[in-house]
Amino acid sequence: MTSSEKAPLPPYMQIDPAKAAEKLAPPIDTTRFAKAASFAAKGREDLAKRGHAPDGHKHLRRFSTWEVCRYMIPVAPAHLRRVLKQNPDLPQGTGDGGTKWFTLDDIISLRKYLAKEGSAGKEYLPYRPEGAPAKIISVANFKGGVGKTSTAAHLAMSAALDGYKVLVIDLDSQGSMTSIMGGQVQDEWQTAFPLLAKDYAINVEAANRTRETPLPLDETLTEARKMNARDVIQSTHWPNIDLIGAQLNLYWAEFQVPVWRMQHRSWPLWEALSNALSGEGILEEYDIILLDTPPALGYLTINALAAADILLVPLGASFLEFDSTGRFFDMLYSTFASIEDGENAQRRREGLPEMKFEWDAVRAIVTRFDASQQTDLANVIQAYFGDFMTTYRQEVTAMVGQAGENVNGIYEADYRDFNRDTYIRGRETFDRTWAEVKEVLLGTWWRDAQMQDT
Repeated sequence: MTSSEKAPLPPYMQIDPAKAAEKLAPPIDTTRFAKAASFAAKGREDLAKRGHAPDGHKHLRRFSTWEVCRYMIPVAPAHLRRVLKQNPDLPQGTGDGGTKWFTLDDIISLRKYLAKEGSAGKEYLPYRPEGAPAKIISVANFKGGVGKTSTAAHLAMSAALDGYKVLVIDLDSQGSMTSIMGGQVQDEWQTAFPLLAKDYAINVEAANRTRETPLPLDETLTEARKMNARDVIQSTHWPNIDLIGAQLNLYWAEFQVPVWRMQHRSWPLWEALSNALSGEGILEEYDIILLDTPPALGYLTINALAAADILLVPLGASFLEFDSTGRFFDMLYSTFASIEDGENAQRRREGLPEMKFEWDAVRAIVTRFDASQQTDLANVIQAYFGDFMTTYRQEVTAMVGQAGENVNGIYEADYRDFNRDTYIRGRETFDRTWAEVKEVLLGTWWRDAQMQDT
């Protein structure tokens, strides 16, 4: 550009107000939001079906001999082939040649057989102490976009591939986890909402036995009283992952729960979800229960946090996410310390033992990590959060984006769609995250068992 030429003005200068007004639509009223929501709902439904088969449902792919022997069952492919040849009653897989393809149900059957007949020194079935209840893992942070649902979904899939039976509970009314798991939820009665309502109704019934003026039990509470947790659990395309789904109406709980609490102030609302899981035997039917929470510290999140044995807090390696996560921990302290103070003041007056919230472990997980740009800040975050942090930082990978376009997890992607080395690197992101979470999980189970023995 010569000195006589002028640089173009920035695009925000010289805007003509009259021409700008011509581009505007008429003023927006509330019905326009309904129209936008309707379009979005249709688009969401269409996009969510990208990962569905022609029959309208999700189906989990089969896994090759190579995947089974590398990632799921610690045997050499040649040994697996010998075992299958010697035991024709075992699942034989499909396909020609040396490579067979197995369903996850097939793999679960092979695990059980090898646990009885295989080498004593190998782990064919995952560890869980005899008689130990499921561990509840809550994935939470009140900042959106930190990879919370992606982390929770992939942990559920990792655990399922590792042989555990998993229940996923979606507490976010946006329902992203439900979409990933292929869930179908028509209204709030197929979500966790009736479990909270039932717990309140039970508390009201107990209170009414001693009250002169009974607290009301309306139609909603009467209906919820008839339900149990199994009524809202649905199976998924993963044979060992079940789901309690979510949809927009679940958000009603954030308005209804405080109303109930105002009517009956002695109701411990934070115990509602854990009561539903422990009181109806759900903890005995699963190994792991994963709770995906909304990006807010509302009543649903408080229930998830109070129910949790292990708390996972995803965050990106940025100042804003570090700052927000620090404030999240501060709010956790304020919220639960306040509950403890209020409850214990009453308990002391009544001569009852004091209550205390406790978690087996808390881990913050760095997600969407780019080592070329974020290492220094990630090291700073590690230094400040200390033993709250996992060692591994969940690296950003193109595989996650490609799988996400089909509303799938990376474990649902067929490795033949990628270069095999690309697939190995991509799934390692979540394999290593699962390894650290599993170490915490097994450690807490072991500690519980040792405490019971002493």
